[in-house]
Amino acid sequence: MSEVHPEAIESFVSPEFPNMIGMLAEHLGDTPFGHFLHMWESVIYCVLIGALLVIGSFFATRKRAIIPGRLQNLAEMYVTGVDDFVCEVLGLRGRQYTPFIGTVFIYVLFMNYIGMIPFFRSPTTEWSTTFGLAIIVFVYVQYTAFKELGLLGYGDHLMGKPRGIMAMTLIMPIFMLALHLIGELIRPFSLSLRLRSNIWGDDMLLALMASWGVKGLPVLFVNYVIVFLASTIQAIVFSMLTLVYFALVLVHEDEHHEESKIIN
Repeated sequence: MSEVHPEAIESFVSPEFPNMIGMLAEHLGDTPFGHFLHMWESVIYCVLIGALLVIGSFFATRKRAIIPGRLQNLAEMYVTGVDDFVCEVLGLRGRQYTPFIGTVFIYVLFMNYIGMIPFFRSPTTEWSTTFGLAIIVFVYVQYTAFKELGLLGYGDHLMGKPRGIMAMTLIMPIFMLALHLIGELIRPFSLSLRLRSNIWGDDMLLALMASWGVKGLPVLFVNYVIVFLASTIQAIVFSMLTLVYFALVLVHEDEHHEESKIIN
């Protein structure tokens, strides 16, 4: 069996932009703080982005006026736009989920964007980051389902709301229950892997174009535009799927009206 040389292995390693946390960890080497930076690199970027968003929100809302300034006006436009879209999909009852959907979108968006800045890295290239976000969405959706439908109502929903002959034959309700349970459990994986894979691929593409040197500058510029659009789209997709998950477990106005008529 032929021996594999280290140089051959390195040629198959995906290119990646150097980032300040990674370079600092490499400089510190085999030290406790170096190990800490290496292990928590993505978390540090997540905290950094979260802190920047909190600071930006503070300055946008600390001096609210009837005639808003530029920062307040930008924040109000964003909140109004998200709220209108959420209410259009979920109805007026969905307004309580506007803060969550809006926070998820802007947080994922900035985590995607930060990798385009030299010496920074997108934490969404790590599956641990995207899976953590997907788990938060999953837990909140399940909590909402139990709160809105109750234990029995949620079980009825997962079984496809069998009525009449469908309810009398247990095979189909049990099959639907198993199918829906598998679907619910798969959602965090599909949601997280979709985001991670796309952003990781975008960052690798930029690093590959940059490795071409001056000759690759025109292509690199074009790819920056493409990555910018792709990062925006992935944040929209993540937020849209989150919104759809809420819509699937919420009782719609017409269903609620029909249930009230049946009870009366």
